[in-house]
Amino acid sequence: MAILNILHYPDARLHKVATPVEKVDDDIRRLIDDMAETMYEAPGIGLAATQVDVHKRVVVIDVSEDKSGLLALINPRIVSADGYTVFEEGCLSVPGIYEEVERAEHVVVEALDRDGKPFKLEAEGLLAICIQHEMDHLEGRVFVEKLSRLKQTRILSRLKKNQRKTL
Repeated sequence: MAILNILHYPDARLHKVATPVEKVDDDIRRLIDDMAETMYEAPGIGLAATQVDVHKRVVVIDVSEDKSGLLALINPRIVSADGYTVFEEGCLSVPGIYEEVERAEHVVVEALDRDGKPFKLEAEGLLAICIQHEMDHLEGRVFVEKLSRLKQTRILSRLKKNQRKTL
């Protein structure tokens, strides 16, 4: 397994729309393992392949306290969403930035597992929010783009300032 490089906003590659996985094979399983290792190391609770510059429809999520609940979603598709919630989100591609975002409270998602078997998952709370957040990445969207223009401008200037400090 390997730690992958996470792209940082506003990198243009974060806006690429991911393509469906045609075949779940050892390469996809290796990608899932590398993404999981990268997510845990970061540390985070979700990571989309887009964030590591692989533009395939693959997401890993683990909202458990003890890192025992790894969930891999290949070609995920939300088939229903309802309710409304506001939750403070962060993102491994937007380090140090946390903002409140509106999301559906409950989602039902269909996907393939790491063996290519289809499954359906009902999610609410943090898991539902994380699924929606990561699926946005697959569509080339970053959570800060759901915010007002003013907040986006402030975040960009803060990120640039932080970047100058690390150089």
